[in-house]
Amino acid sequence: MPPSTKLTAALLGGVLLAVLTGCGASAEKGHAEAAAPSARANPALAGMPPVLDVKDVYAADRPGKLSPVVKDFPSRVYVPNTNSDTVSVIDPATYKVIRTIKVGRQPQHVVPSWDLKTLWVNNDIGDSLTAIDPATGKVSRTVPVSDPYNLYFTPDGKYAVVMASMDRQLVFRDAHTMKTAKTVPVSCAGVNHADFSMDGRYFIVSCEFSGELLKVDTARMKVVGRQKLPFNGAMPQDVKLSPDGGTFYIADMMANGVWVLDGKKFTTPKLLPTGKGAHGLYVSRDSKEMYISNRGEGSISVFDFAQRKLAKKWRLPNGGSPDMGGVSADGKVLWLSGRYNSEVYAIDTASGKQLARIPVGKGPHGLAVYPQPGRYSLGHTGVFR
Repeated sequence: MPPSTKLTAALLGGVLLAVLTGCGASAEKGHAEAAAPSARANPALAGMPPVLDVKDVYAADRPGKLSPVVKDFPSRVYVPNTNSDTVSVIDPATYKVIRTIKVGRQPQHVVPSWDLKTLWVNNDIGDSLTAIDPATGKVSRTVPVSDPYNLYFTPDGKYAVVMASMDRQLVFRDAHTMKTAKTVPVSCAGVNHADFSMDGRYFIVSCEFSGELLKVDTARMKVVGRQKLPFNGAMPQDVKLSPDGGTFYIADMMANGVWVLDGKKFTTPKLLPTGKGAHGLYVSRDSKEMYISNRGEGSISVFDFAQRKLAKKWRLPNGGSPDMGGVSADGKVLWLSGRYNSEVYAIDTASGKQLARIPVGKGPHGLAVYPQPGRYSLGHTGVFR
């Protein structure tokens, strides 16, 4: 997340050693809680679609495995231009902008809904969500929502979770009407990104401005763990679960790498250096690799899940500021916004070669490639399961 004009400035159940009451709980308490013994493994979150493969949470995301809901949607790349208050729509076949949609103030991310039928534009300063029909590319409605910096959906499809960064809240809303169900105040600063455990029972949230992580119980809609990252000035960004469900990765733009976290234990994570300004995290269609955008140096690091180490690094010709994005439905192209260059990059995932550099509006941010394979969306720019 870049500077903003508005910015002045998840728990497997079991027997707990201590009950954490919210974001104010200490990291030490969070660690003690996470280490508590459990009589047996808990079942998945009620109402969540069953996991297809316990060895690969992304098994539904293979090339061409489009849901019947989206199979007739035209393939497009939606780019929210934060400083232009627009969304640029790119045809990936021609690498051309074919439409520019006016939206609310400071659109941050374009987010696919849990049921895959809607794309929600997060108008942060505009305090609204703009709904785009991906079948037609047209705006269908605008819903008033306070401080929607980012947006996620619980794995059971019941709630949207608004990352209200400046309001210092996690707001659970009806996934369809966006009416508030529960507001969860947090004392950390800058809630912005998240991902859910394989069983859906908890999720990990990054707090950018205070350099912290939260663990939130999904069903109880309650913060159950909090910890400060062990790096002075840490600014955690995107969060992504490993295919085997055992590890969370958290990009950190100031630590210049990715934190490796055991979400179940919620112990202190280890830092994996990747590059300056590590920002976005995207899993390849075969679940073998993860692409890490290093915004501060114009590069993409490629992490090998099996070897648990970096395999290679791609550098954009003439530099750039690769930020947020997604992988094409066939897995052949990685799309990333160029945050400070008013452009979008298309990168060949086989070679790392830049395929296109497309001019868009000012401040392009949470780009969404749509449609993508998967049964349902957990939000952000497209986290599918």
